[in-house]
Amino acid sequence: MKKNWKLLLVVLLAGLTTAAILVLRNGDLSEAKGDAPKFKEFTIKKGTFEIVVSASGEVKPIDRIEIKSKASGVVEELPVEVGDTIRKGDLIARLDQKDERAALEQARADYDIAKAELKQAQHNFDRRNQLFEKGLISEEERDQIVLGLAVAKGKLIQAKTALERAEERFAESIVRAPIDGIILQKYVEEGQIIASGVSNVGGGTPIVDLADMSSVHIEAGIDEIDIGKVRVGQEAVVIAEAYPNLRFRGRIVRIAPEARIEQNVTLFDVIIEVENRDGKLKSGMNADVEITIVREEDVLLVPTIALQMPRGRGAKRNVRMVQLKDGDRFKPTKIEIGRSNFKEAIVLSGLQEGDIVGVPMTSRLKAANERLERMIRSSRSFGASGNSNRSRRR
Repeated sequence: MKKNWKLLLVVLLAGLTTAAILVLRNGDLSEAKGDAPKFKEFTIKKGTFEIVVSASGEVKPIDRIEIKSKASGVVEELPVEVGDTIRKGDLIARLDQKDERAALEQARADYDIAKAELKQAQHNFDRRNQLFEKGLISEEERDQIVLGLAVAKGKLIQAKTALERAEERFAESIVRAPIDGIILQKYVEEGQIIASGVSNVGGGTPIVDLADMSSVHIEAGIDEIDIGKVRVGQEAVVIAEAYPNLRFRGRIVRIAPEARIEQNVTLFDVIIEVENRDGKLKSGMNADVEITIVREEDVLLVPTIALQMPRGRGAKRNVRMVQLKDGDRFKPTKIEIGRSNFKEAIVLSGLQEGDIVGVPMTSRLKAANERLERMIRSSRSFGASGNSNRSRRR
Protein backbone atom coordinates (compact mmCIF):
# COMPACT_ATOMS: atom_id res chain seq x y z
CA MET A 1 0.00 0.00 0.00
CA LYS A 2 2.91 2.32 0.76
CA LYS A 3 4.32 1.88 -2.75
CA ASN A 4 0.87 2.34 -4.31
CA TRP A 5 0.40 5.58 -2.38
CA LYS A 6 3.75 6.95 -3.60
CA LEU A 7 2.85 6.00 -7.19
CA LEU A 8 -0.51 7.72 -6.86
CA LEU A 9 1.11 10.87 -5.53
CA VAL A 10 3.57 10.97 -8.47
CA VAL A 11 0.74 10.59 -10.98
CA LEU A 12 -1.28 13.29 -9.26
CA LEU A 13 1.62 15.74 -9.25
CA ALA A 14 2.28 15.06 -12.93
CA GLY A 15 -1.36 15.78 -13.67
CA LEU A 16 -1.30 19.01 -11.70
CA THR A 17 1.88 20.14 -13.50
CA THR A 18 0.30 19.47 -16.89
CA ALA A 19 -2.79 21.41 -15.89
CA ALA A 20 -0.66 24.34 -14.70
CA ILE A 21 1.21 24.41 -18.02
CA LEU A 22 -2.09 24.48 -19.89
CA VAL A 23 -3.24 27.37 -17.71
CA LEU A 24 -0.09 29.40 -18.30
CA ARG A 25 -0.06 28.75 -22.06
CA ASN A 26 -3.76 29.07 -22.80
CA GLY A 27 -5.01 31.34 -20.03
CA ASP A 28 -7.33 28.81 -18.33
CA LEU A 29 -7.62 25.16 -17.44
CA SER A 30 -11.06 25.10 -19.00
CA GLU A 31 -9.53 25.65 -22.43
CA ALA A 32 -7.91 22.20 -22.18
CA LYS A 33 -11.42 20.89 -21.70
CA GLY A 34 -12.68 22.75 -24.76
CA ASP A 35 -14.29 25.76 -23.05
CA ALA A 36 -14.26 29.06 -25.03
CA PRO A 37 -11.66 31.52 -23.66
CA LYS A 38 -12.80 34.78 -22.13
CA PHE A 39 -11.20 38.12 -22.99
CA LYS A 40 -11.31 41.67 -21.72
CA GLU A 41 -12.10 43.84 -24.72
CA PHE A 42 -10.39 47.08 -25.77
CA THR A 43 -11.57 49.29 -28.62
CA ILE A 44 -8.87 50.75 -30.87
CA LYS A 45 -9.14 54.56 -30.86
CA LYS A 46 -7.20 57.60 -31.98
CA GLY A 47 -5.64 59.82 -29.38
CA THR A 48 -2.52 61.60 -28.18
CA PHE A 49 0.61 59.54 -27.58
CA GLU A 50 3.14 60.76 -25.04
CA ILE A 51 6.41 59.58 -23.57
CA VAL A 52 7.01 61.29 -20.25
CA VAL A 53 10.14 61.31 -18.10
CA SER A 54 9.32 61.63 -14.41
CA ALA A 55 11.50 62.64 -11.47
CA SER A 56 11.22 63.98 -7.93
CA GLY A 57 12.71 67.28 -6.87
CA GLU A 58 12.68 70.17 -4.46
CA VAL A 59 11.47 73.77 -4.74
CA LYS A 60 14.30 76.29 -4.39
CA PRO A 61 14.32 80.09 -4.70
CA ILE A 62 16.20 81.55 -7.66
CA ASP A 63 17.69 84.52 -5.79
CA ARG A 64 18.35 83.76 -2.14
CA ILE A 65 20.36 86.46 -0.36
CA GLU A 66 21.95 86.19 3.07
CA ILE A 67 21.83 89.74 4.42
CA LYS A 68 24.56 90.98 6.78
CA SER A 69 25.48 94.38 8.18
CA LYS A 70 28.69 96.17 7.21
CA ALA A 71 28.73 97.66 10.71
CA SER A 72 29.06 95.97 14.09
CA GLY A 73 26.94 96.74 17.12
CA VAL A 74 23.75 96.07 19.03
CA VAL A 75 20.54 95.45 17.08
CA GLU A 76 18.14 98.15 18.25
CA GLU A 77 15.32 97.56 15.76
CA LEU A 78 14.35 94.44 13.77
CA PRO A 79 10.84 94.96 12.35
CA VAL A 80 10.67 91.78 10.19
CA GLU A 81 9.52 88.21 10.75
CA VAL A 82 9.83 85.00 8.77
CA GLY A 83 7.30 84.99 5.93
CA ASP A 84 7.02 88.79 5.65
CA THR A 85 6.86 90.22 2.14
CA ILE A 86 9.54 92.89 1.77
CA ARG A 87 9.99 95.61 -0.85
CA LYS A 88 13.34 96.91 -2.01
CA GLY A 89 14.53 99.61 0.40
CA ASP A 90 12.41 98.46 3.36
CA LEU A 91 14.09 98.49 6.78
CA ILE A 92 15.51 95.13 7.82
CA ALA A 93 17.50 96.12 10.91
CA ARG A 94 18.79 99.21 12.68
CA LEU A 95 21.91 99.06 14.88
CA ASP A 96 22.85 101.29 17.81
CA GLN A 97 23.94 104.54 16.09
CA LYS A 98 25.29 106.58 19.02
CA ASP A 99 28.98 106.16 18.11
CA GLU A 100 28.35 106.54 14.37
CA ARG A 101 26.23 109.66 14.95
CA ALA A 102 28.92 111.25 17.12
CA ALA A 103 31.60 110.42 14.55
CA LEU A 104 29.42 111.88 11.80
CA GLU A 105 28.87 115.15 13.69
CA GLN A 106 32.60 115.45 14.36
CA ALA A 107 33.40 114.84 10.70
CA ARG A 108 30.93 117.53 9.65
CA ALA A 109 32.51 119.99 12.08
CA ASP A 110 36.01 119.18 10.80
CA TYR A 111 34.81 119.70 7.25
CA ASP A 112 33.33 123.10 8.07
CA ILE A 113 36.59 124.14 9.76
CA ALA A 114 38.62 122.99 6.77
CA LYS A 115 36.44 125.03 4.43
CA ALA A 116 36.89 128.13 6.59
CA GLU A 117 40.65 127.64 6.76
CA LEU A 118 40.84 127.28 3.00
CA LYS A 119 38.83 130.45 2.54
CA GLN A 120 41.16 132.35 4.85
CA ALA A 121 44.26 130.88 3.17
CA GLN A 122 42.95 131.90 -0.24
CA HIS A 123 42.26 135.45 1.00
CA ASN A 124 45.80 135.70 2.45
CA PHE A 125 47.28 134.41 -0.78
CA ASP A 126 45.41 136.95 -2.94
CA ARG A 127 46.42 139.85 -0.69
CA ARG A 128 50.06 138.84 -0.28
CA ASN A 129 50.44 138.02 -3.97
CA GLN A 130 49.48 141.62 -4.83
CA LEU A 131 52.15 142.89 -2.43
CA PHE A 132 54.69 140.59 -4.05
CA GLU A 133 53.84 141.91 -7.51
CA LYS A 134 54.44 145.45 -6.19
CA GLY A 135 57.76 144.36 -4.74
CA LEU A 136 56.71 145.00 -1.17
CA ILE A 137 57.43 141.44 0.08
CA SER A 138 60.13 138.96 -0.75
CA GLU A 139 59.81 135.83 -2.85
CA GLU A 140 60.41 133.71 0.25
CA GLU A 141 57.42 135.25 1.97
CA ARG A 142 55.34 134.63 -1.14
CA ASP A 143 56.35 130.93 -1.16
CA GLN A 144 55.17 130.57 2.42
CA ILE A 145 51.76 131.91 1.40
CA VAL A 146 51.56 129.44 -1.52
CA LEU A 147 52.41 126.58 0.85
CA GLY A 148 49.78 127.69 3.33
CA LEU A 149 47.13 127.68 0.57
CA ALA A 150 48.15 124.16 -0.56
CA VAL A 151 47.97 122.87 3.01
CA ALA A 152 44.48 124.34 3.45
CA LYS A 153 43.29 122.66 0.26
CA GLY A 154 44.71 119.32 1.43
CA LYS A 155 42.98 119.58 4.77
CA LEU A 156 39.68 120.24 3.06
CA ILE A 157 40.07 117.13 0.91
CA GLN A 158 40.90 115.06 4.00
CA ALA A 159 37.93 116.45 5.89
CA LYS A 160 35.61 115.75 2.98
CA THR A 161 36.84 112.16 2.71
CA ALA A 162 36.41 111.65 6.47
CA LEU A 163 32.88 113.06 6.28
CA GLU A 164 31.92 110.73 3.44
CA ARG A 165 33.30 107.74 5.34
CA ALA A 166 31.42 108.77 8.49
CA GLU A 167 28.22 109.09 6.48
CA GLU A 168 28.79 105.60 5.05
CA ARG A 169 29.36 104.11 8.50
CA PHE A 170 26.23 105.82 9.77
CA ALA A 171 24.24 104.48 6.80
CA GLU A 172 25.69 100.99 7.27
CA SER A 173 24.15 100.79 10.70
CA ILE A 174 20.78 100.77 8.93
CA VAL A 175 20.21 97.57 6.90
CA ARG A 176 17.68 97.77 4.07
CA ALA A 177 16.34 95.16 1.63
CA PRO A 178 18.32 95.07 -1.63
CA ILE A 179 15.47 93.34 -3.56
CA ASP A 180 11.78 92.55 -3.35
CA GLY A 181 11.24 89.22 -1.64
CA ILE A 182 10.12 87.13 1.31
CA ILE A 183 11.97 86.60 4.60
CA LEU A 184 12.89 82.89 4.64
CA GLN A 185 15.09 82.79 7.73
CA LYS A 186 15.77 85.12 10.67
CA TYR A 187 19.02 84.66 12.58
CA VAL A 188 19.09 87.45 15.22
CA GLU A 189 16.79 89.29 17.59
CA GLU A 190 16.67 92.83 19.02
CA GLY A 191 19.37 93.44 21.61
CA GLN A 192 21.80 90.97 20.06
CA ILE A 193 25.34 92.13 19.22
CA ILE A 194 26.36 91.36 15.65
CA ALA A 195 29.71 91.42 13.88
CA SER A 196 30.47 93.30 10.69
CA GLY A 197 30.26 91.31 7.49
CA VAL A 198 33.11 93.35 6.00
CA SER A 199 35.75 93.73 8.69
CA ASN A 200 35.15 90.49 10.61
CA VAL A 201 37.39 87.55 9.69
CA GLY A 202 34.57 85.05 10.16
CA GLY A 203 32.36 86.79 7.63
CA GLY A 204 30.10 88.56 10.07
CA THR A 205 26.71 87.72 11.57
CA PRO A 206 23.85 86.92 9.17
CA ILE A 207 20.66 88.80 9.96
CA VAL A 208 18.05 87.31 7.59
CA ASP A 209 17.73 85.31 4.39
CA LEU A 210 15.69 87.07 1.71
CA ALA A 211 14.48 85.52 -1.54
CA ASP A 212 12.42 86.59 -4.54
CA MET A 213 9.80 83.82 -4.83
CA SER A 214 7.93 85.18 -7.85
CA SER A 215 9.81 82.55 -9.84
CA VAL A 216 11.32 79.39 -8.38
CA HIS A 217 13.56 76.55 -9.44
CA ILE A 218 12.74 72.86 -9.20
CA GLU A 219 15.91 70.81 -8.92
CA ALA A 220 15.22 67.21 -9.95
CA GLY A 221 17.48 64.24 -10.62
CA ILE A 222 16.93 62.54 -14.00
CA ASP A 223 18.15 58.98 -14.50
CA GLU A 224 21.07 58.66 -16.93
CA ILE A 225 18.90 56.39 -19.11
CA ASP A 226 16.55 59.31 -19.83
CA ILE A 227 18.90 62.30 -19.69
CA GLY A 228 19.76 61.98 -23.39
CA LYS A 229 16.12 62.71 -24.24
CA VAL A 230 16.00 65.91 -22.19
CA ARG A 231 17.16 69.30 -23.48
CA VAL A 232 17.21 72.91 -22.34
CA GLY A 233 14.02 74.75 -23.28
CA GLN A 234 11.68 71.76 -22.97
CA GLU A 235 8.45 72.34 -21.10
CA ALA A 236 7.77 70.48 -17.87
CA VAL A 237 4.81 69.97 -15.56
CA VAL A 238 5.44 70.34 -11.83
CA ILE A 239 3.13 68.74 -9.25
CA ALA A 240 3.81 69.78 -5.66
CA GLU A 241 2.89 67.29 -2.95
CA ALA A 242 1.10 70.11 -1.14
CA TYR A 243 -1.16 70.74 -4.18
CA PRO A 244 -1.75 67.33 -5.85
CA ASN A 245 -4.58 68.71 -8.00
CA LEU A 246 -2.63 71.68 -9.38
CA ARG A 247 -0.29 71.66 -12.37
CA PHE A 248 2.48 74.25 -12.53
CA ARG A 249 4.06 74.89 -15.92
CA GLY A 250 7.79 75.38 -16.25
CA ARG A 251 10.72 74.95 -18.60
CA ILE A 252 14.17 73.45 -18.33
CA VAL A 253 16.84 76.14 -17.96
CA ARG A 254 19.88 74.09 -17.04
CA ILE A 255 21.16 70.49 -17.16
CA ALA A 256 24.07 69.55 -14.91
CA PRO A 257 27.21 68.57 -16.85
CA GLU A 258 28.24 66.10 -14.14
CA ALA A 259 26.32 63.20 -12.64
CA ARG A 260 25.77 62.39 -8.99
CA ILE A 261 25.22 58.97 -7.43
CA GLU A 262 22.22 58.41 -5.18
CA GLN A 263 21.56 54.91 -3.82
CA ASN A 264 23.67 53.38 -6.61
CA VAL A 265 21.63 55.26 -9.26
CA THR A 266 23.35 57.73 -11.60
CA LEU A 267 21.38 60.97 -11.79
CA PHE A 268 21.82 64.30 -13.57
CA ASP A 269 20.33 67.37 -11.90
CA VAL A 270 17.93 69.29 -14.10
CA ILE A 271 16.77 72.80 -13.18
CA ILE A 272 13.18 73.76 -14.11
CA GLU A 273 12.08 77.38 -13.75
CA VAL A 274 8.44 77.87 -12.71
CA GLU A 275 6.40 81.05 -12.39
CA ASN A 276 5.10 81.45 -8.82
CA ARG A 277 3.20 84.75 -8.87
CA ASP A 278 0.58 83.57 -6.36
CA GLY A 279 3.27 82.32 -3.98
CA LYS A 280 1.86 78.81 -3.58
CA LEU A 281 5.22 77.12 -4.06
CA LYS A 282 7.34 77.42 -0.91
CA SER A 283 11.06 76.91 -0.55
CA GLY A 284 11.87 73.29 0.35
CA MET A 285 8.60 71.77 -0.90
CA ASN A 286 8.80 68.35 -2.52
CA ALA A 287 7.52 68.13 -6.07
CA ASP A 288 7.25 65.67 -8.94
CA VAL A 289 8.38 66.73 -12.39
CA GLU A 290 6.99 65.36 -15.65
CA ILE A 291 8.89 66.16 -18.85
CA THR A 292 7.16 65.28 -22.11
CA ILE A 293 9.85 64.17 -24.54
CA VAL A 294 7.52 62.75 -27.23
CA ARG A 295 4.04 63.95 -28.15
CA GLU A 296 2.09 62.84 -31.24
CA GLU A 297 -1.49 63.93 -31.87
CA ASP A 298 -4.33 61.98 -33.51
CA VAL A 299 -2.61 58.58 -33.79
CA LEU A 300 -4.10 55.09 -33.57
CA LEU A 301 -3.36 53.52 -30.19
CA VAL A 302 -3.40 49.97 -28.83
CA PRO A 303 -2.94 48.99 -25.16
CA THR A 304 0.46 47.42 -24.52
CA ILE A 305 -1.13 44.66 -22.41
CA ALA A 306 -2.82 43.43 -25.58
CA LEU A 307 0.51 42.96 -27.41
CA GLN A 308 2.31 39.63 -27.63
CA MET A 309 5.66 38.75 -29.17
CA PRO A 310 5.28 36.63 -32.32
CA ARG A 311 6.87 33.22 -32.33
CA GLY A 312 9.90 32.54 -34.48
CA ARG A 313 13.31 34.12 -34.80
CA GLY A 314 12.61 35.91 -38.07
CA ALA A 315 10.01 38.27 -36.64
CA LYS A 316 10.64 42.00 -37.07
CA ARG A 317 11.29 44.12 -34.02
CA ASN A 318 8.16 46.23 -34.47
CA VAL A 319 5.78 43.33 -35.26
CA ARG A 320 3.42 42.14 -32.51
CA MET A 321 0.49 39.76 -32.17
CA VAL A 322 -2.96 40.75 -30.90
CA GLN A 323 -6.19 38.86 -30.38
CA LEU A 324 -8.52 40.61 -32.87
CA LYS A 325 -12.24 40.13 -32.41
CA ASP A 326 -13.93 38.62 -35.47
CA GLY A 327 -17.61 38.14 -34.83
CA ASP A 328 -17.90 36.18 -31.59
CA ARG A 329 -14.34 34.85 -31.74
CA PHE A 330 -10.85 36.24 -31.27
CA LYS A 331 -8.16 35.37 -33.77
CA PRO A 332 -4.41 36.00 -33.59
CA THR A 333 -3.43 38.89 -35.86
CA LYS A 334 -0.07 40.44 -36.70
CA ILE A 335 0.25 44.20 -36.46
CA GLU A 336 3.06 46.71 -36.85
CA ILE A 337 3.67 49.24 -34.09
CA GLY A 338 5.73 52.41 -33.72
CA ARG A 339 6.67 54.18 -30.49
CA SER A 340 5.39 52.68 -27.26
CA ASN A 341 5.34 53.35 -23.55
CA PHE A 342 4.17 51.35 -20.56
CA LYS A 343 0.52 52.05 -21.34
CA GLU A 344 0.01 52.07 -25.11
CA ALA A 345 1.68 51.85 -28.51
CA ILE A 346 1.15 53.56 -31.86
CA VAL A 347 -0.39 51.30 -34.52
CA LEU A 348 1.29 51.63 -37.91
CA SER A 349 -0.62 48.87 -39.70
CA GLY A 350 -2.83 45.85 -39.06
CA LEU A 351 -5.62 47.55 -37.11
CA GLN A 352 -8.25 50.17 -37.82
CA GLU A 353 -10.14 52.60 -35.63
CA GLY A 354 -13.04 50.78 -34.02
CA ASP A 355 -11.42 47.34 -34.04
CA ILE A 356 -11.63 45.36 -30.82
CA VAL A 357 -8.72 43.44 -29.34
CA GLY A 358 -8.88 41.08 -26.40
CA VAL A 359 -6.72 40.32 -23.39
CA PRO A 360 -7.17 36.96 -21.58
CA MET A 361 -8.94 37.45 -18.25
CA THR A 362 -6.52 36.89 -15.37
CA SER A 363 -9.43 35.92 -13.13
CA ARG A 364 -9.70 32.64 -15.07
CA LEU A 365 -6.17 31.73 -14.04
CA LYS A 366 -7.15 32.41 -10.43
CA ALA A 367 -10.18 30.12 -10.76
CA ALA A 368 -8.01 27.38 -12.24
CA ASN A 369 -5.58 27.71 -9.34
CA GLU A 370 -8.46 27.32 -6.90
CA ARG A 371 -9.55 24.12 -8.67
CA LEU A 372 -5.99 22.80 -8.42
CA GLU A 373 -5.95 23.54 -4.68
CA ARG A 374 -9.23 21.63 -4.23
CA MET A 375 -7.77 18.65 -6.09
CA ILE A 376 -4.72 18.73 -3.78
CA ARG A 377 -6.90 18.82 -0.66
CA SER A 378 -8.95 15.90 -2.01
CA SER A 379 -5.80 13.88 -2.62
CA ARG A 380 -4.66 14.49 0.96
CA SER A 381 -8.03 13.30 2.29
CA PHE A 382 -7.73 10.15 0.14
CA GLY A 383 -4.27 9.42 1.53
CA ALA A 384 -5.47 9.89 5.11
CA SER A 385 -8.36 7.42 4.67
CA GLY A 386 -6.01 4.87 3.15
CA ASN A 387 -3.74 5.02 6.19
CA SER A 388 -6.74 4.62 8.44
CA ASN A 389 -7.90 1.48 6.62
CA ARG A 390 -4.43 0.01 6.80
CA SER A 391 -4.38 0.60 10.57
CA ARG A 392 -7.68 -1.15 10.99
CA ARG A 393 -6.43 -4.13 8.95
CA ARG A 394 -3.52 -4.44 11.34
